[in-house]
Amino acid sequence: MMKLTGAQVVWESLVREGVETIFGITGGAVIHLYHTLPEYPIHHVLMRHEQAAAHAADGYARATGKVGVCIATSGPGATNLVTGLATAYMDSSPVVAITGQVPTLVIGTDAFQEVDITGITHPITKHNYLVTDVQELPTIIREAFYIARTGRPGPVLIDIAKDVQAAEVDYVYPDEVSLPGYLLPGTPSPSQLQQAAQMINEAERPLIIAGHGVILAAAEDALLELVEKGNIPIVTTLLGIGALSEAHPFCLGMAGMHGEAYTNLALSQADLIVSLGSRFDDRLTGQVDQFARQAQIIHVDLDPVEIDKTVPADLAVLGDLKEILPALTPLVEERAHSKWMKRIREWRSDSAKRDIVGQETDELIPQYVVRQIWEATQGEVVMVSDVGQNQMWEAQYFVHHRRRGLLSSGGLGTMGFALPAAIGAQTGCPDERVWVTVGDGGFQMNIQELATVVQEKLPIKIAILNNGYLGMVRQWQQLFFEGRYSGTPLLGPDFVRLAEAYGIPGITVREKSEVGPAVSQAVATDGPMLMDFHIVQEENVYPMVAPGASVSDMIRRPVATKK
Repeated sequence: MMKLTGAQVVWESLVREGVETIFGITGGAVIHLYHTLPEYPIHHVLMRHEQAAAHAADGYARATGKVGVCIATSGPGATNLVTGLATAYMDSSPVVAITGQVPTLVIGTDAFQEVDITGITHPITKHNYLVTDVQELPTIIREAFYIARTGRPGPVLIDIAKDVQAAEVDYVYPDEVSLPGYLLPGTPSPSQLQQAAQMINEAERPLIIAGHGVILAAAEDALLELVEKGNIPIVTTLLGIGALSEAHPFCLGMAGMHGEAYTNLALSQADLIVSLGSRFDDRLTGQVDQFARQAQIIHVDLDPVEIDKTVPADLAVLGDLKEILPALTPLVEERAHSKWMKRIREWRSDSAKRDIVGQETDELIPQYVVRQIWEATQGEVVMVSDVGQNQMWEAQYFVHHRRRGLLSSGGLGTMGFALPAAIGAQTGCPDERVWVTVGDGGFQMNIQELATVVQEKLPIKIAILNNGYLGMVRQWQQLFFEGRYSGTPLLGPDFVRLAEAYGIPGITVREKSEVGPAVSQAVATDGPMLMDFHIVQEENVYPMVAPGASVSDMIRRPVATKK
């Protein structure tokens, strides 16, 4: 038995949880933690903003499948984590956040830099703790990591009073966790699996929706077996991209608000939809009462809260996809579904005629930039996209074929996510090539983290799709608000000169002919590089499902005409 201070308990416990890297910023309420940190084999990545620390921990978790850890001081340090924790919560990302708190004797007195961070984060964490007794600290840390990584993953916050960090305790780290009220999903009954298989076998136009849950469960191989045995086409959600290689003939790509027309038509015409780890969010369904009206719904999910929350299920199957899919596949019959696939190919052919990349244009369009990045890398990279038009263009024009190959903020839609999340991903996966696609608006929200890229010697490649607008809102203003661009024209800096001020080489691209050489230069560069692509300013993302419309009622790009 060791006698340790509370600060030492934190680091000793993190080491036992397998933590090798944390992301944070120091401060007065965590000074004891930072004082003892050098005694432990944990690499601390000093971020430039606490929001970025939370995003970096989130990106680390998404890229590695491990729990990401961030740390901040009390008051403003803790509140700066909130957006990052909400992002992780909405996307089921396992993160443990550690914050300092004022000493126990002054809690509740509005002491300097005191804030009720457990109260603030209660709705956006899976669980949180305020630690006022050092005796409880080892058990709380053990529970926090267990809760963060099990079941449906999510963020957990531990707020530790300053005096607790300095107090001593006889250290014993629990081998097991006892949480009677924390229930994990059980195994579905054989009758449920039999019923699901029967519905699949009887369907003429089946369709799988692969959501983020497939990736979180590491069930990609099991999904592939089901798809190929049953010859069932699949669509993905944004965060489900990569669940099945987009090069696979049965993968139709992303569905929903900005999904390709053929994916949304398939949703509308299917007679059976098997949802795997998807929560039927509004960006996927469009007008809910118009969604998949011809289809029966099988909803497979880990979280019972998601069942019937938006789309009623004809059959609900609760459990872990890693266990359910291998049990379901042997019960599914081999079917060709040739008529169904022929119809989908016809829809797909029509969409190809509208593809702007195939048009003869000398303009620098963002779709061309994304496709050039894909061609230069062949998809053997981890892409981290920000939020807005750049996010949708990346999802549409980069062909994802690998696991955890796209990291993005889905549920919360957090601008500024990409750069710090890429820092976390590159730190957790040092042998991977990590690329960022980001708009000029989102990039400026955490641009200070260029300093962290240099400090950590991270070879991240940054592609800015610079249109001088807050582009997605501008698109809505153009289409639905009389073209009144209020609050969306955006004045940005010279990003290349700014990057060079941080010590990162950059290149400005204004012509289509310059795109390929710039991307090739980035690929050949060992360290970080920034590319500022000055794209067509008022290019829109198509297709687009208008507010209140069904997913089959899309605003589409006109058929391309040759000049």
